[in-house]
Amino acid sequence: KQWYQRRVAITAGGKPILQFVSIKRNDTGEWAIPGGMVEAGDTVSATLKKEFGEEALNTMQMDDKAKKETNKNLKALFKKGVTVYEGYVDDPRNTDNAWMETTVVNYHDNDNLFHSFKLHAGDDAGSVSWVDVDSQLHLYADHGYFVSGSAKLHHAHW
Repeated sequence: KQWYQRRVAITAGGKPILQFVSIKRNDTGEWAIPGGMVEAGDTVSATLKKEFGEEALNTMQMDDKAKKETNKNLKALFKKGVTVYEGYVDDPRNTDNAWMETTVVNYHDNDNLFHSFKLHAGDDAGSVSWVDVDSQLHLYADHGYFVSGSAKLHHAHW
């Protein structure tokens, strides 16, 4: 419960300080928004839910009972999202002949569902942590821009 309560800090200007779950990528060592590639036949929302579970909660290592409970809570959390960006992304993996496009969705926890999750890095994430949303963040690729969009959406500190 303590880690959840720390997300309600208020700045001196009266704007809320949002936090988001960030992973530290194993390949670059940079902090990033959890996510991944949409596989053939999957939807963006299914991929976001799966990748968040794998990278931020390590669902791949959970027993069946824990995985079932976690997936139930993820399903509830990921019901209501707001797309904050769709399109080209400046990614170090881009080339002149191939480039990344992305869909970024903000899932804001108004129902206190995050208290049921214990963060545990998995898959290609080396670490996972709650991070304050702030203009001084140094994140992978264009992730800082995407986070700023969520801050603006919620009229929060940036």
